[in-house]
Amino acid sequence: MKAGTAQKLVLNMISTITMIRLGKTYGNLMVDVRASNEKLRARSHRIVALATGAPDEEIEAALAATDGEVKNAILTILGGVDAATAADLLTTSKGHLRAALDHSRTA
Repeated sequence: MKAGTAQKLVLNMISTITMIRLGKTYGNLMVDVRASNEKLRARSHRIVALATGAPDEEIEAALAATDGEVKNAILTILGGVDAATAADLLTTSKGHLRAALDHSRTA
């Protein structure tokens, strides 16, 4: 392995660990996405679909209710909460989706 390849692998590991600790991932999905154009809206839809397995209509409704916030949309579907409660749970859990889901199930 050459030095450049090794450096790239190390930097990828560091950035991946950082994203996990900051709560920007859910499983292997990058969920801290804000859809600002059509391409990102389609990506947001795919991410929510992969994370929840919900039908397209439910995904679109969740994304519309949460102003395109992927984490919030996943939380509304999997946690069975409304958009405002999802935002509060994510604030309480410092942006970590898995922790917010745990809180929604115990509440």
